Amino acid sequence: MKRYLIALTLLIGAVSCEWIGNTPSFGDDFITYNIKAGNHEVDHNLNTPFTSSSMRFQAMFDSSCVYKTSVPENQNDINKLYGFSDCSSQHQNNSARFGWNWREGALRIYAYIYVNGVRQERELGTAELNETTSFRIDIRDNSYVFTYRGIETVMPRHCSGGVGVAYKLLPYFGGDETAPHNMQIKIRNL
Repeated sequence: MKRYLIALTLLIGAVSCEWIGNTPSFGDDFITYNIKAGNHEVDHNLNTPFTSSSMRFQAMFDSSCVYKTSVPENQNDINKLYGFSDCSSQHQNNSARFGWNWREGALRIYAYIYVNGVRQERELGTAELNETTSFRIDIRDNSYVFTYRGIETVMPRHCSGGVGVAYKLLPYFGGDETAPHNMQIKIRNL
């Protein structure tokens, strides 16, 4: 009887995790985001509300994130990793997120923002494939503070106070071109 109850408890737990969808189970609390060949966005890209003054997460890129663009200049385009809209506006007006691209044999990481409709970016370093890497964005008054590999990079912000009505920004490929092949990125919220 005791074995039956343990087995039933494990089964109910597994079913409820599957039913909820993105609930982590069995120690793997990463969410895998897939960008299919020919697309910019991940599957099931919903505008999930964001209300915090900081975003902390870990990400892991695998060899599917190594790519070559059709137009050589587009290799410099910055793909989007993860972040949030800000100042009760659309993300191409005000937002903060990390970006990435594969260039010169390395996966490069960027601070990527829109401030009152003007895009700005700054390279922060590189990431290793199949390595878990930590990322953080903090809002401090009229600034975003990006922390990557323990180094803080301050970028300007259009408004002050909280984010207002805001939403999370999920992985996105491009620039001008769509994903040349299927890509996957794993992200774990902290």
